[in-house]
Amino acid sequence: MTLMRLAFWAFGLLLLAAPRSPVAAQDYPARAVTIVNPFAPGGGTDLLGRMVAAGLEKRLGKSFVVENKTGAGSIIAAVAVQKSAPDGYTLLMAPTPTMAVNVSLYKTLPYEPLVDFVPLALLGQTPFVLIVHPDLPVKSVPELIAYAKANPGKMSFASVGPGVPHHLYMEMFKHMTGIQATHVPYRGSLPALNDVLAGHVPMMFVDFGPATGALQSGKVRPLGVSSTFRVAGFENIPPLAEAGVPGFDAVGWQMLVAPAKTPWPIVDLLHRELTAILAEPATQEQVRKFGFVPVANRSIADLQAFVKSETVRWGQVVRDAGIAGSQ
Repeated sequence: MTLMRLAFWAFGLLLLAAPRSPVAAQDYPARAVTIVNPFAPGGGTDLLGRMVAAGLEKRLGKSFVVENKTGAGSIIAAVAVQKSAPDGYTLLMAPTPTMAVNVSLYKTLPYEPLVDFVPLALLGQTPFVLIVHPDLPVKSVPELIAYAKANPGKMSFASVGPGVPHHLYMEMFKHMTGIQATHVPYRGSLPALNDVLAGHVPMMFVDFGPATGALQSGKVRPLGVSSTFRVAGFENIPPLAEAGVPGFDAVGWQMLVAPAKTPWPIVDLLHRELTAILAEPATQEQVRKFGFVPVANRSIADLQAFVKSETVRWGQVVRDAGIAGSQ
């Protein structure tokens, strides 16, 4: 084989091996896209995921379908997306636990957040509210602390699994107030909330989306919000930092991510479309209606840096709560 023919042969191999991402991006999406939600239907993550799916479907002309895949504190859903083809047709709703908490909470984690996934957009911040069943004889945070200390071993709280905000915020609350309470995990916000409404579990931290009806009807009693700011529409509920737990500040976030090896043009397309959708006033109004706080989106590199900083922050919270490597 002459040197010239060898050069052409090598060049041909390079062309065959090169990723066809520009073509993939040009044709994308050619069929339905699945957005995997790690929690049960009806919760805040589910509501936000369906809102985003509708927006993408409208702009890109193909179906975006939300699939609920619950269990193991979002790990089952994360691993399913991690193992899916990195072609932009399987995306993941990835809240704070999935991307920044699980790495500290679990002894071993079958995925690495920033190695196996690429952030597409930050969808909103997530303040939570501490609620109690009306039959619990407390009407304020100091009264709850006093009651829990006077009834050791009798208090419990509902959550949506280890390491999710419902669990982690209560661990923070316990650590900062010195109370004890038993963790009762569920597979979604609604099943957990329903047991609080029924009086089977006396309290929980819950996102505003699924809790709005119960709060407005008085079926649960709110004691404080997890953020340092008051939540629009619920300005009468004080931050826990003002209501008896100075320094309490816990706000989660929601993110949409794709498998890390997804072709860059597809990643860039989804990032641009999501940024446009989330900047629309109607979308921001809906985000607030679901109990989230709209956020300005940044570059993908900035989102990756944000996840790194949040991993450090929540890792410290997990260690302070004494639950690092507990799962």
